[in-house]
Amino acid sequence: LFTLASAACALAGSTGELIGARIVQGLATALYMPQVLGTITAGFDGAKRARAFAGYGLAMGLAAVFGQLIGGVLIHADLFGLGWRTIFWINVPVGAAAVALLRRLVPESRGTGRTRLDVAGTALVAAGLVAVLLPLIQGRAQGWPLWTWLSFAAAAALLGTFVLVQRRSAARGGTPLVEPALFRQRSFSAGVVLALVYNMAMGSFFLYLALYLQQGHGLGALGSGVLFLATGGGYLVASKLSERAAARWGRQVLTVGALLQALGYGVIAVAVQLVGGHGSVAWLAPGMAMAGAGMGLALVPMPGIVLAGVEPRHAASAGGVLSTAQQVGGALGIAVVGLVFYGRAGADVHLGGAFTWSLVPLAVLCTVVAALVQALPRGARTS
Repeated sequence: LFTLASAACALAGSTGELIGARIVQGLATALYMPQVLGTITAGFDGAKRARAFAGYGLAMGLAAVFGQLIGGVLIHADLFGLGWRTIFWINVPVGAAAVALLRRLVPESRGTGRTRLDVAGTALVAAGLVAVLLPLIQGRAQGWPLWTWLSFAAAAALLGTFVLVQRRSAARGGTPLVEPALFRQRSFSAGVVLALVYNMAMGSFFLYLALYLQQGHGLGALGSGVLFLATGGGYLVASKLSERAAARWGRQVLTVGALLQALGYGVIAVAVQLVGGHGSVAWLAPGMAMAGAGMGLALVPMPGIVLAGVEPRHAASAGGVLSTAQQVGGALGIAVVGLVFYGRAGADVHLGGAFTWSLVPLAVLCTVVAALVQALPRGARTS
């Protein structure tokens, strides 16, 4: 489904068609991402599970970092005159290869018994999240009219009802979208909140850095993608050390990673002010490498630490909750930090001030992550 939706994005003839195809991409991602985490949880134990989760975290981080460069190269190359459409066409052969290799490389891990889709729960949580995100994205530009506050109130009601519906379904022996029993595990409930906040601090950073480089300093997609290599280099080095660090420090490896990432954001903010409107943006590279190293230490072991205590029978549900927390965190981060960025942009032609101020909440969020790590059980590890 994701592969077909990618082809539809590439073939889109209007903005509406592109948005529709992107929605289908999101639905496809929501279907398969929890299965990846569930398969790892159900199919591996002990040290093997820790290594599998580390591989998952490494792949996610590399995709976030090097995807910027690959996208820039494809757009700059303008293969066959397709321009931006190549960033969607590339998913087609990759997706086809993944489907072909799936049966050969991924072990089967079916659940026991038949389950029914929790339609009511799915509708409630989807509507609730839209009711939160939409006013955050549109509210500032429209002057926070009445509908934005009504939307927030509706979100609280919808998400509260979702919790009640899930508890009632579980009590009646049904198959809720989210298994309430999972949140009785301290390591999981604290870890999900931690993952949400962490992704608020990471996902939005890439977007607003790209806007600063491209709109503020006139870099093309390729130029900004090349600068992202600094973040990728830091990430690669730290990710190689993360498994050993997690085995030695346990949960505190997340603390070190989050604080290093916050420090990197601070160094970038100083560099942005030194660069001004006409200096070389290459001065951002040291801070970007530092932030990338923090991401490598935090992101790679995080799934393993959060899901370490989950029973195999709850693997798919737990994976779905964690994946949703990561995606919602990224969306919330973009919306919330966007209030700061666009609120400061105004006549700031080079966007230096806007980007600097947007780094403040990102650094604060990383510090909050370091504090939330302390809520995890002392023995929390990846295995």
